[in-house]
Amino acid sequence: MSLFKLPDLGEGLQEAEIVAWHVGEGDHVVADQPLVSVETEKAVVEVPSPWSGRVTSLFAAPGDTVAVGADLVEIEQEIGADTGTVVGSVTAAAPAPARATPAAPPAARGPVVKATPAVRALARDLGIDLAAVTATGADGQVTREDVEAAASGGGRIEPAETKAAEDWQPVRGVRRAMARNMTASGRSVVPATVMDEADIHAWAEGTDATIRLVRAVAAGVSVSPGLNAWYDEAGDRLLIHPKVHLGIAVDTDGGLFVPVLNDITGRSPDDLKAGLEALKAAVRSRRIPLEHLRGQTITLSNFGPLGGRHAHLAIVPPQVAIVGAGRAFRKVVPEGDAPAVHRVLPMSLTFDHRVVTGGEAARFLMAVIGDLEKRD
Repeated sequence: MSLFKLPDLGEGLQEAEIVAWHVGEGDHVVADQPLVSVETEKAVVEVPSPWSGRVTSLFAAPGDTVAVGADLVEIEQEIGADTGTVVGSVTAAAPAPARATPAAPPAARGPVVKATPAVRALARDLGIDLAAVTATGADGQVTREDVEAAASGGGRIEPAETKAAEDWQPVRGVRRAMARNMTASGRSVVPATVMDEADIHAWAEGTDATIRLVRAVAAGVSVSPGLNAWYDEAGDRLLIHPKVHLGIAVDTDGGLFVPVLNDITGRSPDDLKAGLEALKAAVRSRRIPLEHLRGQTITLSNFGPLGGRHAHLAIVPPQVAIVGAGRAFRKVVPEGDAPAVHRVLPMSLTFDHRVVTGGEAARFLMAVIGDLEKRD
């Protein structure tokens, strides 16, 4: 028998949620056959079998959150079978006549605290002693919410005090990633926002607003490159990126996705549009690769089609800026010595005031608006 553990899925991810098993106990599998679909922060990923053989045990059920390195499946390998490409940790287990009962943990000087690696890392970051946290998870496991409640001095609302426990819904997948990102943003970023309007009267009929906004962000970065940067608070250092990898917020029924349109400077409108459509299609199918959801250096939120003119937007560290475009509207403006009605586009720029000055932000926004107001 051999144990296959949940592999490292990249980008520092420490856990994943089981979406669906593609095999069952007793099934025969071959190397590289999909075993299970797991959901990371933003994508559903298929984990393949490392070798051929018979599945003897599954160690998690759909809906369970599994830490990287935890037992995932046990497979009785075929003698002489090709082991294929092993993408996760594999350990050999001694044969036994029946399923072994898990051994009791070794004696310890203190209580054993159940928590995932991600929760332990959060507790270390917040200076929380896990042994002193009240656990509310299954089988006495300490959850992320337990640690955050302890860090805030309590204040947890027990289900019995509000609604029945079955009325509460777990926050999972994309929405859980959003909650964590916004928590990190609120905990560290010092945001400030500048707003203005772009006169887009000169736009031709059928102009793709999103592609114009993408080009305008590149124009803003060319004037104020310090907004296309990452800030490392722990190391007190700033990384200004030579290329603009633009995260574009995409609203879906399942939550907010931010795929990355890489190296936008110098790309033709047709190339940008094709790249953006491919990203949106991958988001809709929930099969977007993780590498297309990471590495954004600045973000664009075109929330106008949904509603709202200006917004105080949330920055996801280590980024230092996010650009927002609101709902276009008609406005009376001076045209020579007479009034005229033009379409205008509200623009917002939220920046991390720890490392970006108000002057840099204002120059960036004016460059964005200047590009948007061009005829072509």
